[in-house]
Amino acid sequence: MVAQKAKVTIFDVAKASGVSSSAVSYALNGKPGVSDATREKVLQVARKLGWRPNGAAQSLAQSRTRRIGLVLGYDPQLLSAEPYIMRLISGLGSALEERDYSLLVRMSMDDDDEVSILEDWIATGNVDALLLLNLEIGDPRIELMKNNPQMPCLALADSSLTSGLPTLMSDDAAASGTMIRHLALFGHKNIARVAGPEELGHSYIRDAAFSEITTELGMRYRCLHTDYTPESGAEATKRLLSVEPRPTAIIYDNDVMALAGESVASVKGVRVPEDLSIISWGDSFMNVAAHPPITALSRNILESGRLAAQLMLKLIDGEDVENVEEPPYELIERASTAPAAQ
Repeated sequence: MVAQKAKVTIFDVAKASGVSSSAVSYALNGKPGVSDATREKVLQVARKLGWRPNGAAQSLAQSRTRRIGLVLGYDPQLLSAEPYIMRLISGLGSALEERDYSLLVRMSMDDDDEVSILEDWIATGNVDALLLLNLEIGDPRIELMKNNPQMPCLALADSSLTSGLPTLMSDDAAASGTMIRHLALFGHKNIARVAGPEELGHSYIRDAAFSEITTELGMRYRCLHTDYTPESGAEATKRLLSVEPRPTAIIYDNDVMALAGESVASVKGVRVPEDLSIISWGDSFMNVAAHPPITALSRNILESGRLAAQLMLKLIDGEDVENVEEPPYELIERASTAPAAQ
């Protein structure tokens, strides 16, 4: 019996051509997005390898997969502790289920890997739309999506970062002002912030807002950037409490770092809130269970997830989607903030 020859795929052609699978898809299907030289090279390699179009796959690509794609570029350790992304996914999933859609989630450990996953999804039509999180300044994903307008895409970011892509926005600048002015009313003049990664777009927006508003109010302000993990939040708190004059208030960019910071203060004999006020950017059960409970900037993340799903379904249906603002932040005052010690 003669062994059947394995079918040549676009991934085989991509490997032999030295280009991405999405570039091969564009070249083989006569789509824009690759140069004439690349197109000719891919066609030559495809002919040499004996590639033939898969009629069933082409037919499937013209129909809907009923899947939304999401790549999570998170440290697994952070993902297991930080409740934001699970709340967002819960909101997404509940809204998608109502339309018989599902969420396809992939994990990525670096930017190049995430772009590669997105390119493959675009090339293979494996999802009907994409959701982008945690955009950076000059993020390559933005250019990728602008070059592939056939793939519906929604970004969760500030619209200043998305270059015209449909965006579900959060007003991080206004939220920064809410927390700073709350501390100013309590007489705090020397505050600090334990922030997330500096390269993230929303960190940049928060950095700018904090600098501008604290200068306007005549407050002293210091900022340390971290990777969002409890360990990095604890280490940043130790550094801030070791210098003189130490801050009378610290704002943390997520709840797990705020909880870690409160623990560090307790070990060092720094009383919360008598000696140090603490605010968390992001609310969860951990803030309520802490001792003392932590003042937090809260928003309805479940509703944000549902809204993101509804907007992506509109995009899939061919509707125009304008930039939409997420549910507003609300400051939930608890026992971790008080007037500044004199």
